[in-house]
Amino acid sequence: MGNPKNDSRTYCVIGLGNFGKTIATELQRFDNHVIGVDISEARVSSMADVLSQALIVDARDDAALREAGLSSCDTGMVAIGSNLESSILASINLKMIGVSTVWAKATTKTHHRILGKLGVDRIIHPEVEVGKHIAQVMHNPLVRDYVSLGNGYDVVNFRIPESLQGKRLSELPHIKKFNLRCIGVMRTTEFIGQDGSDCQLENDDLLLLLGKRDDYRKFAASL
Repeated sequence: MGNPKNDSRTYCVIGLGNFGKTIATELQRFDNHVIGVDISEARVSSMADVLSQALIVDARDDAALREAGLSSCDTGMVAIGSNLESSILASINLKMIGVSTVWAKATTKTHHRILGKLGVDRIIHPEVEVGKHIAQVMHNPLVRDYVSLGNGYDVVNFRIPESLQGKRLSELPHIKKFNLRCIGVMRTTEFIGQDGSDCQLENDDLLLLLGKRDDYRKFAASL
């Protein structure tokens, strides 16, 4: 797929199972230069026409990674979860060959602690994180999706229930009573208002609310 463009970044993804393949594909879709690495010929072949490069390389061998050109990558993702030794060695090797930012998938608390001691910049537990995310959305059917901002604050994509249809945004009790801020009202793809504006809510509108999780629950329960 040629050389990376001047406005793109270069990423390497080690491990092309479902998790790694998804990350690599999305990074490529964002017009980055992406190098996918796996020891499985079948996995590499399946990504050959998708990524900038797809290489059969043993990530436990730092010389092989360097020879494959991974030292030029801005960021690396170690997406190996099932083989603890391979995950650890791949993370060490990316650091050794000069990849400035290394992310890694962890499957256990011990795995997480080891990766942390190795200086991995970002450690993720995808199954745990996705599970928590889904549970929050399942718990409240009015919540379409949410983004955690840290320190207990979320931005929630909140579907308008029938009880709010026809009401004006200024009539809602979310600010004073529930300590929530409306940072936007979305109608299909159009941004039509926020706190302080006098828009009238319609069926299928979405409120983008900023606040703490307990306050969202109280607000939803009041509707």
